[in-house]
Amino acid sequence: LGLALYTGSLRVVSGAAFLYHDYCIIGAGPSGLQAAYFLQQASRDYVVFERSHAPGSFFALYPRHRKLISINKRYTGKSNSEFNLRHDWNSLLSHDRRLLFRRYSRDFFPDADAMVRYLEDFAALLKLRVQYNTAIVHVTLERNAQAWNGHYFLLTDQDRQNYKCSSLLVATGTWVPNVVNFPGSEYVEGYETVSISPEDFAGQTVLILGRGNSAFETAENILGVTNFIHMVSRSRVRLSWATHYVGDLRAINNGLLDTYQLKSLDGLLEGDLEDLAIIKDKKGKLHITLRFYLENRNTSAGIDSITLPQDELDNFATRAPYDRVIRCLGWKFDFSIYNRSLRMMPGKGNKKKYPQIKPSYESRGTRGLFVLGTASHSVDFRKSAGGFIHGFRYTTRAVHRLLENRHHGVPWPSTVYPITQLTNSIIKRVNEASGLYQMFSVLADIILLRENATAFEYLEEYPVGVLAELETQTGRKAPNGLFVIIMEYGRNFSGADKDVFYYNRAVGEAQHAWQSNFLHPVIYYYKRLPSEREMRLRPPDWPLPRPDAVHHIVEDFLTDWTAPNAHILPLRRFLENCLSTDLRNFFAESCFLFAFTRQKLPPFCRQGYVRMQGLMGSEGLRRHAVDAGLLEDYTPTDFSGNSPPDSHEGSQDQLLRDHAIPVRPLQHLVNTKDE
Repeated sequence: LGLALYTGSLRVVSGAAFLYHDYCIIGAGPSGLQAAYFLQQASRDYVVFERSHAPGSFFALYPRHRKLISINKRYTGKSNSEFNLRHDWNSLLSHDRRLLFRRYSRDFFPDADAMVRYLEDFAALLKLRVQYNTAIVHVTLERNAQAWNGHYFLLTDQDRQNYKCSSLLVATGTWVPNVVNFPGSEYVEGYETVSISPEDFAGQTVLILGRGNSAFETAENILGVTNFIHMVSRSRVRLSWATHYVGDLRAINNGLLDTYQLKSLDGLLEGDLEDLAIIKDKKGKLHITLRFYLENRNTSAGIDSITLPQDELDNFATRAPYDRVIRCLGWKFDFSIYNRSLRMMPGKGNKKKYPQIKPSYESRGTRGLFVLGTASHSVDFRKSAGGFIHGFRYTTRAVHRLLENRHHGVPWPSTVYPITQLTNSIIKRVNEASGLYQMFSVLADIILLRENATAFEYLEEYPVGVLAELETQTGRKAPNGLFVIIMEYGRNFSGADKDVFYYNRAVGEAQHAWQSNFLHPVIYYYKRLPSEREMRLRPPDWPLPRPDAVHHIVEDFLTDWTAPNAHILPLRRFLENCLSTDLRNFFAESCFLFAFTRQKLPPFCRQGYVRMQGLMGSEGLRRHAVDAGLLEDYTPTDFSGNSPPDSHEGSQDQLLRDHAIPVRPLQHLVNTKDE
């Protein structure tokens, strides 16, 4: 049987044998392993190719100084596992409780070696099919009308073994160092090779090229032993607490900002690195000049014959020579292994380090090729967390669900509820869902309304960028309108130049919820599914087109949106206005009264009381409702003023004599009032 299966997996193309799999994943980093987990849970045919001998090889080297900036919050005061993932930035999604990162490190900012161990265990304990020591060196296409996407993907490894796949998932991340070439760049040391021993920098003067976390991480390591450190970059420093983007400078690495602003010799400069030039003198010192000073000059003639900026401007900022120059400019995607037939093109502007992909994470050039993990960050670059584990673990799951529907006819998972559960369903998700919370403005919950708004279908964490394609991508229909639940920051609250600590920065009253600054839920209502044209023409910085109605749930200091008056009541009234219905919950007595006084019962009475569903009443429950002012007190009393023992027949006789509404067993313990 094994021989037969092996033979069946072998194909021949152009005389060369190759192995076939439905899905090929390149890279066994976090996103590759996450994709493998979902494919394995669905019993799909897949393989993961990893060039190293173990998963997560990137973390075996980076960050160089071994401290991750992804938080590991082990305690939240809650036992809800979904809520806790909001503050666990390192765990991948799985059913195995052993594979929570808090079991691998007690540090708030863990050591990178803990991540290496975690990824090794994730692959081993879940028995993921990873083929190690296999470097894919070439990828091309084979046209075939019978293939899933009209073509197969042909992969070749370093040993010239060939593989064939129907769908290709690229999870290689961005690992090629960004290098800027200018005169003298050969004297620059790279972040990937520079010494991490502070003693090697003792008494030296250092220039760092770059302004991101790797640059500040390097500076932080040698801050206490150098003469001074200067840092040069094209853009100004961006603080993550101001931009609300976790890829910007984090507080754990910003010691150099203190020494700069408190005048302790270190400093930050802005300038285009391509305009620089470095000259090395006879003593080995490195002098910074500008490229145009070297035009038409012989740099080998010696530094004495070259004009330096300080020769014309004697207070030039970088006139002091440096002992070392270190390049910390981040990484970019490796395009070199992809044949031109795949049309894998780099993005534009500040996204050029990523491949061009659609909001569905599928390549713009090739159907069936999906980019996962850090390399997919062009979808939400500088906006959300899609370039980091705590973001792309959810986008990877979204891609898997899209593939399940496209290739296997498995619709996007959903749950159908009666319309009476609409408010509760939204409140539950905005208070505990981790995917909405981490991938704010990118992933959204979708509520599809059934005919006459008697029920709804709930879809979780769908990419809003392909909302117009919802019916095609999910296998679900949206003929009767929909709600979209998303998390957002205030429109003008985030930015490198923003003061996020200004007085009265928070909004506390429901009527001003639309002015909320901090992350908060926003509900969009559409009477019909937006079109692709509406998606393209949506207002700048809006995640969605202009809706028929929109509701902001006011921001909350505790991110706990369960306050009856501030959060739940305004939401319920918004939903009622959109649906032209009454979403309140009622006691049985109220439903009984409505049955005789109204032509149409509220949904709660129709779907509960009339069907003999709900909670049975008791004297204690009734008394609680009376004391709270939710029910009239029809309890009969004797002449002494004492209530007789609970008797259903006696109570009903007394009520009939008083021409009052009969007290029936409580079908539902719910409030008739707005509370």
